[in-house]
Amino acid sequence: MAVVQVDSSKHYEVIIEKDILHNAGEIIRKKAGGDQVCIVTDDTVDALYAEKLCQTLKKAGYPYQKFVIPHGEPSKNTENYIKLLNFLASHHFTRSDIIAALGGGVVGDLAGFAAATYMRGIKFVQLPTTLLAAVDSSVGGKTAVDLETGKNLAGAFYQPEVVLCDWTTLDTLSDEIFTDGCAEVIKYSVIADKNLFELLKLPIKENLERVITRCVEIKRDVVKADEFDTGLRQILNFGHTIGHAVEACSHYQLSHGKSVAIGMAAITRAAAKTNRISNECAKEILSLIQNYGLPIDSPYDANLLTDFALSDKKRRGKQISFVLPIEIGKVEICPMDVNRIHDFIAAGVE
Repeated sequence: MAVVQVDSSKHYEVIIEKDILHNAGEIIRKKAGGDQVCIVTDDTVDALYAEKLCQTLKKAGYPYQKFVIPHGEPSKNTENYIKLLNFLASHHFTRSDIIAALGGGVVGDLAGFAAATYMRGIKFVQLPTTLLAAVDSSVGGKTAVDLETGKNLAGAFYQPEVVLCDWTTLDTLSDEIFTDGCAEVIKYSVIADKNLFELLKLPIKENLERVITRCVEIKRDVVKADEFDTGLRQILNFGHTIGHAVEACSHYQLSHGKSVAIGMAAITRAAAKTNRISNECAKEILSLIQNYGLPIDSPYDANLLTDFALSDKKRRGKQISFVLPIEIGKVEICPMDVNRIHDFIAAGVE
């Protein structure tokens, strides 16, 4: 078992432990209290783990309701957000009650945004069941839904009461979805920890708890320094500006992990071509991405990617900040005028 203490606007713990889902009700009772729980999950996770969570909540004395969405990024929309708010209201949830997000990043983002805004804030716990959610989206308090014009454009910063990571749930992931999460793990190694980068050259499943814990520690440290994403926290966007553009171009048919992998590869190539990182280090990063079965080439050209990048939420006026690797384990934030973005993206994808 590993416990990572997160100190931000709210102190909470990320508890990483085999089979912790069996004791989730007891831990939620201790950490969050509350009278009733709304489980938010998707149809895939519902069939696998919802009953286990229901039983442990019942044992802890919680009445519960369940709100289920179709799996996949298209479900992280304003329609489901409003449906969830109405569901909470119709079942008489109050500010003392709890939303429990059981699933991956889509579920966590949607449930968290609802928690942040229902009655101006309701208690919220995260129970990630994907590698991507375990190492990234369940920690740090970013919640959001997608708009037609871009990803995560409506959202809020809202911290959970506790995060319970039962890494045995990752056993039921398809190879494709597990690999998706590996993109975020690689991201953490490139931005902050060369030792983690070297560890990832070994089979990741042999060191799963260690890898998850280290990624959470890195995110914890970054969030503590910059909770509201005005400075240092932007390093967590390595590969994401181009990655989100790739996702949007594909109408979210290309997964987040694959899109981020393409984005990381593109920004690494662009950094090498502008002499910000050595060709040797760039090749190492590209090689690690490929070794995990992730793509490094964009199916879309610089013109299309630039159009979508200009709508990215990370844009500040006439600038967008790109996160550029300068060596393995270290990156820099590079603000760039919008009239230079096309050429920079082209350097990475063409």
